[in-house]
Amino acid sequence: MTTRGVLYVHSAPRALCPHIEWAAAAVLNSRVSLDWTRQPASPGTWRAELSWQGEPAAASQLASALRGWQLLRYEVTADPGAGTEGERYSCTPDLGLYHAVTGPHGDIMIPENRLRAAATRAAAGESDLQVEIARLLGKPWDDELEPFRHAGEGAPVRWLHQVV
Repeated sequence: MTTRGVLYVHSAPRALCPHIEWAAAAVLNSRVSLDWTRQPASPGTWRAELSWQGEPAAASQLASALRGWQLLRYEVTADPGAGTEGERYSCTPDLGLYHAVTGPHGDIMIPENRLRAAATRAAAGESDLQVEIARLLGKPWDDELEPFRHAGEGAPVRWLHQVV
């Protein structure tokens, strides 16, 4: 069984670019050569995207392979398939890694135990329920990554759409 997905490298220092290609190649077990373009939202950084096909675990393996690299902003998506949910990973230097399971229409599926934990923290006065829900939906990551999703002139673009 295979699935398809996309690796969006929103911003990376030039020195990291070949390492990102090597990491993706190791996970996907194939040669990877990305078309790097300048990232206007962060001068001195580069952006690229890669449509991939691989095992259902490839999205988590890609996200893990790139996790913790300083100054790297990226997202990895995996389409849902027969018997598998989709996935979305978002990572920023400030926020770290976010993971969500996505349904067939792209909506984020929040597990019951995570909702219960958020409600419990809010009821105990540890946080605000709206803040907890926004975090479960990945809003802080979306807010930070949004300026990087808009490509410069002439760059290849694949827009991530918000499902309402």
